[in-house]
Amino acid sequence: MSLRLLAGRVWLYPHDPDPDKVQPCVAVISDDSGSVLVDAGNSPAHARDVRDAIEAAGLPAPRTIVYTHHHWDHVWGACAWPDVEVVGHRAGARVLHAEARRPWSTRYLRDEVAANPRLGPSFRARERAMRSWDGFTIVPPHVEFDTAISLPAGVEVRHVGGGHAEDSTVIWVPDSGVVLLGDSFYPPPYHLRRPGDGFDNEVINAVLHAYRDAEWYVGSHDDPRPRSALDGLLNRQPE
Repeated sequence: MSLRLLAGRVWLYPHDPDPDKVQPCVAVISDDSGSVLVDAGNSPAHARDVRDAIEAAGLPAPRTIVYTHHHWDHVWGACAWPDVEVVGHRAGARVLHAEARRPWSTRYLRDEVAANPRLGPSFRARERAMRSWDGFTIVPPHVEFDTAISLPAGVEVRHVGGGHAEDSTVIWVPDSGVVLLGDSFYPPPYHLRRPGDGFDNEVINAVLHAYRDAEWYVGSHDDPRPRSALDGLLNRQPE
């Protein structure tokens, strides 16, 4: 798989449409002083594939990773970027410090599913994603923020919260007209989902209001949407 130019200086390593793989897109915001990655990949192997695609496209090597939120499929690749600074929301950082102390392994994943079967879809996807556990670590953010932070590369990062994850964050690239949404408007994860949970209309409305000049809205597990398509999500239930 290769990087695809979306608009301006925003490139996407596309998501995998197979829902069982839980492999989100990774965005690359090109900058001469060092590119910005939006999310780290769902595993070190995924991260290495992204790194190879960046090199093949001739883009500057990353110097910053921004986590859209703390969920595993967005952060487990970070240990494959040992010299890259990670930026993330303070609430997610607390979770990741705790997650980093858990004894991650195939046996641990299977034991957890046996104890709580609702973890099955997530934990089986983690097992499939991890080709090897050697050297694997969870990397909490090196730089934490509460409300918003501006990066030197002309990138604006803002916390939006919502039902999917308390630390959900969106990334705005104004010179390219692209806002990267992570999973911010998605329902809660399966093991936490309740009947009636759907797309988060409050987050969608907030994003449409705050980024009315955006031309592209990018969710991590969907194809990029123009404004009209995101507006059409209001009051719809996810499939």
